[in-house]
Amino acid sequence: MTNFYFIRHGQTSANAQGLKQGQINTEVTNLNEIGQKQAQNLFNHFDISFADRIICSPLNRTTDTANIINQNAQLPLDFDERILEISYGNWDGQSNQKLQNDHPEVFDNIINDVLPSYQKIAGGETFLDVMNRVKNFMEDTEQKYPNDNIIVVTHGFTIKAATLVAASITDDKQMMFIEEPENTSVTKIKLEQSHYYCEYYNRTANDNF
Repeated sequence: MTNFYFIRHGQTSANAQGLKQGQINTEVTNLNEIGQKQAQNLFNHFDISFADRIICSPLNRTTDTANIINQNAQLPLDFDERILEISYGNWDGQSNQKLQNDHPEVFDNIINDVLPSYQKIAGGETFLDVMNRVKNFMEDTEQKYPNDNIIVVTHGFTIKAATLVAASITDDKQMMFIEEPENTSVTKIKLEQSHYYCEYYNRTANDNF
């Protein structure tokens, strides 16, 4: 059985400003001071030396988070574009609040985030696009490392997508039942022969792993 420990990167300036980061990789999407402290706090509370390797999204915010939590364990570190954040198309870098004000019909007003129908306006990836590439990543990784513990440093929507895959949820309305996890939280998903088990979701450094 392959165990995936999905970790969301630390806070960035874009997070703090309420911007949609998507796949932007500029200074505003780098870890801010809070994000660096969050990653250090996770390092202090979550010893990753039990794991076999880290697979990381190839953006600065994820790479920097991975390096902080890996400073003692020194696990092998690889990169995979299939675990990039969702691309919001023309909406990457824009204010979430302004987008919600301008296009309320494609936002969930409870969690204040986009519905799957946002893509028809923004031209980004669909929810299913992200779910399919994350599923492909997980299945390939299980074939390559069938008995490994894998630390996956990635993004909020990507972790939500992995959880939706594990729960076999493809209906647009049901996709909104789960919110994106917090910065530097950990989500554990097990995979063996196409059977998924979500052991926990969105645990922070103050929880028990």
